[in-house]
Amino acid sequence: MMILILVFGVMGHAQSIDYNTKKGFAANGYDVVAYFDGKALEGKMDLTAVYDEVNYKFSSVDNLKKFKRNPESYLPQYGGYCAYAVAVNGKKVNINPETFEIRDGKLYLFYNQGKNNTLQFWLNESPNNLKDQADKNWEKIKN
Repeated sequence: MMILILVFGVMGHAQSIDYNTKKGFAANGYDVVAYFDGKALEGKMDLTAVYDEVNYKFSSVDNLKKFKRNPESYLPQYGGYCAYAVAVNGKKVNINPETFEIRDGKLYLFYNQGKNNTLQFWLNESPNNLKDQADKNWEKIKN
């Protein structure tokens, strides 16, 4: 009986993930729901939610409601760090919140400054292979 309690206790406890919360918000304060409509929109201070101890901002009441109904479907992959850097270097690198991709119903964010648009590198180099490598690397660095 004690083992069952321990097993369920461990299973029910959310694992701590290191989220990229530059400016105090996920996605640098951009609306994570809007990305799924193909838009990078800054969120508003009066439209916020907290999920897994992380603050999120939204550009509309509708998007805030969508997030609250199913937050996990809108979370950026790899804690909101640059997907390409996680894949290639196993590193947590900040992002440009206007550089993103929705792939297989998931949000990926990327670093983009000067000639280093990592979304373009990601797309040119085989995103499916990079995603698989990023998934493996993230398991090692997510805490």
